[in-house]
Amino acid sequence: MPKRLYVGNLTDQVTEKDLKLLFEKYGPVYSVEIKQDEQTGEPRGFAFVEMDAEKANDAKKGLDGLEFHGMHLKVNKARMRRGSNIIGGRPRGRKKHSW
Repeated sequence: MPKRLYVGNLTDQVTEKDLKLLFEKYGPVYSVEIKQDEQTGEPRGFAFVEMDAEKANDAKKGLDGLEFHGMHLKVNKARMRRGSNIIGGRPRGRKKHSW
């Protein structure tokens, strides 16, 4: 079963390919998404990586705090944001998810 990880403290130079290569050391990566500002298109400094749950736990332990492109990564289990547009499984207002 896939697990989604939050990866924070990223520099603007980090690409989705960079993250995929880094996380693949722990197992197959299903997806990588670097979040961007909707107005400017600039990277927001965090991403989501989806991989097998067991391998994701290993990646979290191995990569949290690792220096990557001059910054120390923050790797945690991804969770839904408070105030997101989903309540009880139904969209509220906006059509796009903000997490």
